[in-house]
Amino acid sequence: MTQSLKSAAACILLVLGAFVLSSSAQQTDNPASQPFSPAPYRVGERLTYNVSFSSFISAAHVELLVSARGTFFGREGIQLKGHVETSGVVNAALFAINNDYITYVDPATGLPYRGQQTIRETARTAETVAAFNQPAGTAAIHARSATVPGSYDFLSAIYRVRALPLTEGSAYTLTVRNENENYQIDISVSGHEVIKTNAGSFNTVVSQVRLKGESGGGHSGKVYFSDDQRHVPVLIVSRMPIGEIRAELAGSGFVATPPAPPVPGPTPVPGTPPVRTPLVIPATPEGDPPADLPFKVGEQLNYQIFLPTVQAPVGTASFHVRARSKYFDHDGFMFTLSAQTTNALQKLFVANDVMTSYVDPKTLLPFHTEFTFNEGRNRFAGKLSINQDYGTATTDTGEKIDIPIGTHDYLSYFYLVRTFNLRPSKQTAISILVNNQPKTLKVSAVKRESVQIGSQTIPAILISLTTDDAEPDKFQLRAWISDDKRRLPLRLNAVTELGPIRADLAIIPVTPQ
Repeated sequence: MTQSLKSAAACILLVLGAFVLSSSAQQTDNPASQPFSPAPYRVGERLTYNVSFSSFISAAHVELLVSARGTFFGREGIQLKGHVETSGVVNAALFAINNDYITYVDPATGLPYRGQQTIRETARTAETVAAFNQPAGTAAIHARSATVPGSYDFLSAIYRVRALPLTEGSAYTLTVRNENENYQIDISVSGHEVIKTNAGSFNTVVSQVRLKGESGGGHSGKVYFSDDQRHVPVLIVSRMPIGEIRAELAGSGFVATPPAPPVPGPTPVPGTPPVRTPLVIPATPEGDPPADLPFKVGEQLNYQIFLPTVQAPVGTASFHVRARSKYFDHDGFMFTLSAQTTNALQKLFVANDVMTSYVDPKTLLPFHTEFTFNEGRNRFAGKLSINQDYGTATTDTGEKIDIPIGTHDYLSYFYLVRTFNLRPSKQTAISILVNNQPKTLKVSAVKRESVQIGSQTIPAILISLTTDDAEPDKFQLRAWISDDKRRLPLRLNAVTELGPIRADLAIIPVTPQ
């Protein structure tokens, strides 16, 4: 079983590598002999993916970014970045992955010349550097580096395959190097198909993919590339003995890339022409909110949940600002929430909830919401398309709900409250959807007081949240928000069917550098 889980986790990690980049396979032994399109290498392109595994709707999150073009390590290159992170139950109980990848490729061929990996998995953390396709005379990099001539890593392969023509009937083969193992990838382009994703509908080129490693075994699957110059991987599907893995495009957009200051060069010798060094254009993180918002893309807030009668945490919750991109034909942020009970509560109650909210970056109003609630024997999943201009929310079954214009969901209001003026005695009312019914939620700043979180005492503002129900304070909702510019929700209190419940933010101690 352990090996099966390891294999599944590896497949999640490589689903956008092994199966997508498999297309980077070449028809001949010389990759440079194949047609090369620069379209996929446009600086600022960000692709985000949701990965599902078996019955887990949101098992992992993947981001790809063409970060910059300039001179890196003495060579002209394009900097590619990738991030893979498991989430929810898969992260907590099966396999925890939180990996970052950076690869530098030649802009004329797509061949990598340097790759960096930061691997954070359940039982290990490691950083590696590898040199690829190095010309003679290139300076050595790290003692731990491994030189791999004439090959790709998974990240560079993703883009190289996209740069191929991918005409129907064509077939390619490529060897990819990853963590001291070579993979042979065979891909054949079989036809065309229309695919619907959260990012929209796409005419796609369908590719059959087979992956085989040196250590034996293999996987097969399908990759659907957009039928245009960019060849964006829209959907990747791999069927394994322990379940199906799907990576679906969740967002596609471009990062604003303002020019960076010139890279300092050597002082020119009098009488000689100045040396002109190409500029490095760094990518501004896509989705960075306006400066006046208290959170940034990438922020992850993790909470431990407690009951007064149980010493150990009975649950965990994680709020994540994923990315800013184009979703459902709207510019927006993607917020996610995953919450689950721990072993300390298994005999009483088992829950595993996942929610995703896509919100307008200026108003933080949601325009699309997805949720899966597994609580005890009750299971419920649904989607809402919200039209804030007309005051309607439409369910995935077609039911229309009339709502006040400016209505929030459970997740968007969590971030909206952090933008409020929380001066004591200040009150603000908002509309929020509760069980598909609009309710008025009143947010009242009560007083400033310090709150003890772990070993730290932190200045905070106590707020109360009441509704327009007959018993407005039935759930005794209270929150302590940090009294600083980040407005972090430090503690959340409520009264539930299980009794009083408390959620504390996990504060990571700052280690001196």
